[in-house]
Amino acid sequence: MVFREELRQALGGQEVLPDNWNTTAKVIRETGRKVLGVSSGRKKDDKETWWWNEKVQESIQRKRLARKKWDRERTEESRQEYREMQREAKIEVAKAKQKAYEDMYARLDSAEGERDVYRLARQRDRDGKDVQQVRVIKDREGNVLTGDKRVMERWKEYYDEEVNKENDRESRVVEANKVEKEVERISKGEVRRALKRMKRGKAVGPDDIPVEVWKCLGEMAVEFLTRLFNKVLESERMPEEWRRSVLVPIFKNKGDVQNCGNYRGIKLMSHTMKLWERVVEARLRGEVSICEQQYGFMPRK
Repeated sequence: MVFREELRQALGGQEVLPDNWNTTAKVIRETGRKVLGVSSGRKKDDKETWWWNEKVQESIQRKRLARKKWDRERTEESRQEYREMQREAKIEVAKAKQKAYEDMYARLDSAEGERDVYRLARQRDRDGKDVQQVRVIKDREGNVLTGDKRVMERWKEYYDEEVNKENDRESRVVEANKVEKEVERISKGEVRRALKRMKRGKAVGPDDIPVEVWKCLGEMAVEFLTRLFNKVLESERMPEEWRRSVLVPIFKNKGDVQNCGNYRGIKLMSHTMKLWERVVEARLRGEVSICEQQYGFMPRK
């Protein structure tokens, strides 16, 4: 595979990734840019096409043909025809966009819509906007804030409160006997199983390294990740890059569009950290007894 071969050359012909996370991450990103290139992004804010359907494509094509005809003939008849095609295209675009967003909002909390939501969140992060291109938001007293700086400060304040507030409910966790024993080193088998469970096509976090990289590299990745995860386990410290994430608010399509509480926060995190969490989670599930009545966060139930 081209990516793997280019990475091997970047490592001086070796088939072993460096133990240092920062070094490995840098080499992977540089190789990815060299092999796959970098998207130039959008030139205009309103050039999304993910919601396009067949009717939109047909109406846009008719509009383009009408424009060419008008440019060629420059008659009043061709101008009117072009304006009519413009109007029809605008209607089809509005209808398709509304339907696409309604479908997405309906699937917002379902597994079916998860991939679409995260892909849209990543796109919003790159474009620096939310779903409806809202540039104003209300503060906690209901006053309207404008300007990117004030709006960003309000979002920061809102999510600081949301993620750090205490749960007032009485704790019902039953005290358990403490068991002190040596923690076993993470095995390659654990990493392989966790990697197999990771889904493809998810939006990446700030480190720009998707899980597809590790799947592509096969055993080279398994060996590196096993060494890395054991280093994290022993040192009790994770790479600083894993601590960064991007929180993108997506409107729930209900209530006041200027109210922060009517948005769902989508957090884009490092895929490698998620992989580490999968390994830890699998160990915990093997140790913890869960009653049959528990259905939340229980796969295949």
